[in-house]
Amino acid sequence: MHSHKDNLQVLFEDNHLIVVNKRAGDIVQGDKTNDKPLSEIVKEYIKEKYNKPGNVFLGVVHRLDRPTSGIVIFARTSKALERLNKMLREKSIQKTYWAVVKHQPTKEKDTLIHYLKKNQKNNKSTAFHKKTEGAKEAILHYATLKRLDHYSLLEINLETGRHHQIRVQLSTIGSPIKGDLKYGFPRSNKNGSIHLHARKISFIHPVSKEQITLESPLPDDPIWNACATV
Repeated sequence: MHSHKDNLQVLFEDNHLIVVNKRAGDIVQGDKTNDKPLSEIVKEYIKEKYNKPGNVFLGVVHRLDRPTSGIVIFARTSKALERLNKMLREKSIQKTYWAVVKHQPTKEKDTLIHYLKKNQKNNKSTAFHKKTEGAKEAILHYATLKRLDHYSLLEINLETGRHHQIRVQLSTIGSPIKGDLKYGFPRSNKNGSIHLHARKISFIHPVSKEQITLESPLPDDPIWNACATV
């Protein structure tokens, strides 16, 4: 992986937060793979840029699955972290995702409601159509933005933030995300990514209280490039 701070794509930064465009394959926070997480790369970037001695504080506000690309917010102060966590719980951070799927869903746009149960062993979620013990309600809204030759580009807004939610819900209606073998797409993408991108984010700055809206560039590949002209 070429994930070093020289390649870090910063979309917004100030004293309180830093928002970056994660590449597919980067992990947001350290895990058992021992690969260098994005949080460490961002810390190095801050340390170098602001010439900070000692440890740099960086709070992980939310994560994106490893094969997913797009916007990730980190907090640079504990105050910002606390407030962003609260905003996340209160659902006042608007996140919009783009997904490239096989098979256009039967409806141009729709709200999907399922009950998701996570299996720790294989790190996979299963969707049920009705309330099931141990399953949590998952709600998303999608709209079709564009039809490509073999795929469709969907815009997704989440109402809940469950494990692998977008991936499992779209797969359940027969529209798995391109490259997502885990949830029923027939082939993986060469670079191990899936075509799911956290495209836009909108929130009130936790400290300055100004409205912040950011959009992240799409990964550079033929399919995403075909989607760029929506």
